[in-house]
Amino acid sequence: MAFQTVFRRYELKHLITKEQKKEILARIGPHIIPDRYGESTVRNIYFDTDSYRLIRRSIEKPAYKEKLRIRSYQKAQRNTKVFVELKKKYDSVVYKRRIAMDEAEALEWICTDASPPDTQIGREIDYFVSYYAPLKPKVLITYKRQAFYAVNEPDFRVTFDEDILCRREDVSLGSEIYGDRVLDERKVLMEIKTAGGIPLWMTRVLSDMKIYKTSFSKYGETYKKLIFGKE
Repeated sequence: MAFQTVFRRYELKHLITKEQKKEILARIGPHIIPDRYGESTVRNIYFDTDSYRLIRRSIEKPAYKEKLRIRSYQKAQRNTKVFVELKKKYDSVVYKRRIAMDEAEALEWICTDASPPDTQIGREIDYFVSYYAPLKPKVLITYKRQAFYAVNEPDFRVTFDEDILCRREDVSLGSEIYGDRVLDERKVLMEIKTAGGIPLWMTRVLSDMKIYKTSFSKYGETYKKLIFGKE
């Protein structure tokens, strides 16, 4: 099944309550449909240096920042397809490159000197891995996600993440879901992802409900919670 490998978009984050989420979905329901993953439990392994160079720089809010993760939308086994994702942000625009690989091959590539996939994206990611070497799997972040895209504007997406958990041990895409809470259990992280503007129907809902964008990084919050001050 084909999937998108290159992204260029804005990602706007909003912290809302579960009650607000219900109201938002009720109001925008006629305009959206679930994406290919619909409801899923997302597992992410974030890679970093021993000094946490990548996340330390990211939380300083520079004009340019980047990070690397391996993502699965299910409990993974060695031959489960996962995404190796290189994500960069410059001047508020997010650029993402990703490759789908078997879980075992993805980990071998990032964690050892295994050869990269012979593609442009593979070479981009491999350059990143070589530049920051050695990179290690530092944290696992999991959450329940509902994802939608607009009926008439497929480049416009809305996602809702709940039960965001993090941990430093048992960093595996094949492990069970547990860990420390990154976000209050009563809260939901809503993300609006768009290559251009926000549709009028969405703008009206945000305005009527007085919901404003905020700055929130799952990995950044995990670093502050589990690592900063404990090294």
